[in-house]
Amino acid sequence: MTDLDPDQDPAAETALTEQWRALLARHAATSCAIDRALGDAYGLGVSEFELLERLWEFEQEPDHGDVRSRVVAGTVHLSQSAFSRLVARMEKAGLVQRSLCEADRRGINLTLTDDGRARYLGARPVHRRILAETLGETP
Repeated sequence: MTDLDPDQDPAAETALTEQWRALLARHAATSCAIDRALGDAYGLGVSEFELLERLWEFEQEPDHGDVRSRVVAGTVHLSQSAFSRLVARMEKAGLVQRSLCEADRRGINLTLTDDGRARYLGARPVHRRILAETLGETP
């Protein structure tokens, strides 16, 4: 990728800026729609749903074992402190469970609870519908 010099190609810079703003608008519209729909029906926001989905995906892997918190944190787009607060809230709500890693007592494992699994499976069709509505190709 080459450096964009706005003094040399202002039209290219304008086009790039417009693409960036369109991406931000699409992200905001999608996130807000997910927050509204999942919040009203399931008590979940975007981050809560994302954590449940990541844990569900880890569960679906063949021969899955306990999932380290740091592995899951790397898949959710939050700072470490925001991720820790999210896990604490979701544990308090009974959706996830934390436990000490048997192999390394410094590590923390995360698992879905039965309630977390049920909440995720109920919310997933709504999430996918919103993605299709907001991210589907526009004519």
